[in-house]
Amino acid sequence: MASLVVLPDNKQFDSLPGETILAADLRNGIAHVHACGGLARCSTCRVLVLDGLEHLPPRNDLEQTLAARINLPPTMRLACQTALAEGTVRFRRPVIDELDIQLARQGLTHADQRLGEEKKLAVLFSDIEDYTAFAEAIPAYDVIHVLNRYFGLMSEVVRAHHGYISDYIGDGLMVVFGLEDEATAAADAVAAARAMLQALERLNPYLRSMYGCGFRIRIGIHYGEVVVGHIGGAELRKLATIGDTVNVAARIEAANKECGTALLVSQAVVDELGDALAVRRGFLTPLKGKKGLHRLYEVNLEEPAGFGSSSDLSH
Repeated sequence: MASLVVLPDNKQFDSLPGETILAADLRNGIAHVHACGGLARCSTCRVLVLDGLEHLPPRNDLEQTLAARINLPPTMRLACQTALAEGTVRFRRPVIDELDIQLARQGLTHADQRLGEEKKLAVLFSDIEDYTAFAEAIPAYDVIHVLNRYFGLMSEVVRAHHGYISDYIGDGLMVVFGLEDEATAAADAVAAARAMLQALERLNPYLRSMYGCGFRIRIGIHYGEVVVGHIGGAELRKLATIGDTVNVAARIEAANKECGTALLVSQAVVDELGDALAVRRGFLTPLKGKKGLHRLYEVNLEEPAGFGSSSDLSH
């Protein structure tokens, strides 16, 4: 007979053969947080074992990998990966405040019981070159007026290429591609980037006539695994994209300044698109906050095909 004592809920019940602690808690009506859906992709279901640790099996490979990553002590176990065969185990759930309980119940309303979903997407970052100097030189209301025109134009381009604007960051944009069809994510992102640069030709004559200068933008694209989920309070929730792919994409965009380019993509984008992508130059460069050197490519804006015919890799 296997029995669980759950604190601070002060509940005790038997677990079924082979049933994990998480499954037993949920079966008995305990709002146990498990943001990834019980897949050992997060640590939100962790429990602190107070008594009976000797009755629990050793960590499996999934649990051991995550425990090593975030330095969990032996008494902290993942409820989604830990099953009790016999004896009594008493544990406390660290994630227990009212907001966590609300989030756990919110997660249970989703069909797959997850707060997010893993996807392989393309992430695009863009910003306006020398924006700060431009914004300081004109009235604030003019800045808002210009940004609305600019973002409106870019939004049209993004929608036309099946993208989703995940965030506005000052003068910058974060866009994800592949939410509708992961198979075309990288291709849609590159096509959108080209179109964004071309769309400036529609905006810049107006800016030059009004303010004596036009915009130049820099774009970076990376392709890889992310977690997509809704975040925010009840009054304002939005779809967010989380993961290292996002961080790398932002660093690639910033690398345009050092490389003297307007559109850079990662090796992952090149690998995904192959001969469908034409590039001009390659760069082996560090990215801020990331270890080692990273291979980036300047995309040929004129040639939609023929990747490899005009590449000149710089080291």
